[in-house]
Amino acid sequence: MVLTLSQVALGGAIGASLRYLSNVGAMRLFGPGFPYATLFVNILGSFVMGVLVVLLAHKGGMRAAPFLMTGILGGFTTFSAFSLDAFTIYERGQPGLAAAYILGSVALSILALSLGVLLTRGALA
Repeated sequence: MVLTLSQVALGGAIGASLRYLSNVGAMRLFGPGFPYATLFVNILGSFVMGVLVVLLAHKGGMRAAPFLMTGILGGFTTFSAFSLDAFTIYERGQPGLAAAYILGSVALSILALSLGVLLTRGALA
């Protein structure tokens, strides 16, 4: 357990650092008008998650999943895990549940963020 947790922590530090560098690079290239870095890391992270889930399962390398998938990709973008979950539900033959998961996750996450902003602004006012 301690070894796995260490792998996740190290991978998370690497992934978070890569995300930060992506944000800095996108800001320098495109300016602050649109969240290009977030879009980029979400798409790239989801693509890499798809590649890894197949490669690691095919090669029997699931021992590397905590470091690579949970750690690096989790630190880089949690959207990759969300994408894998949605795809897995769909692939299991439950497209309606997958759609509900996608819509619910996005809508409820934005609602939760909005609620957090409003409550905190109210508390600080």
